[in-house]
Amino acid sequence: MLLFFACLPLHLIAKRGGRRSPWPPRFLGAAAHIIGARVATSGAPIAPHSLLISNHVTWLDILILGGATGCAFVSKDEVRTTPLMGWLADQNQTLYIRRAERHNSHDQAAAIAAALSDPQPLALFPEGTTGDGGVLLPFRSALLAAVAPPPPDVIVRPIAIDYGPATRIFGWPRGEPGKVNALRILGLRGTAPVTVSLLDPLLTSADRKAIAKSAHDAIGAALAASNPARPIL
Repeated sequence: MLLFFACLPLHLIAKRGGRRSPWPPRFLGAAAHIIGARVATSGAPIAPHSLLISNHVTWLDILILGGATGCAFVSKDEVRTTPLMGWLADQNQTLYIRRAERHNSHDQAAAIAAALSDPQPLALFPEGTTGDGGVLLPFRSALLAAVAPPPPDVIVRPIAIDYGPATRIFGWPRGEPGKVNALRILGLRGTAPVTVSLLDPLLTSADRKAIAKSAHDAIGAALAASNPARPIL
């Protein structure tokens, strides 16, 4: 909370005149550090107009990935109306998707394609849910229609977030209430290394399922490097 109130006036000043504030990613990265994540990145820097495809273990992924890459996120629409959380998400140019409306997947993909015209990278979590981190779930491909094939100048980059031995500690397993999980993680003592691997861009394709498989394979291989026993579904 002290970090939030320290960043808030600087953020509001930076936004004057319709300018983009640099403070949301700074806030996210600093918040992750306060919680105990010691983030190291590997790989070439993220270019503007990039779509980032990442595995998803916990809500902490958003702080870590946002701080490391300066990206915006594709999020479920419910976040928009969550007190404070919705306002924070708005400040980082979050793109909201109504996941229940599967018949609108074409419009959702079009919204992602339009958002990629902005230089700020955009990240999505195609697993569609968090987990205990022990398994890499199948990737849903519907939203990847936005980059099948990608618009001009858009690059698709898989990202592997690896919590190493602390994976199950930071994970958000199915059935654990959000409040319980948040308080548990905020109550942890000490620090933990987290590796964010910025993997090579994917080859362009007009097949969204092929893009999903290529990203899944690349992320799975990166995660297996630290935990060969991790199941890949």
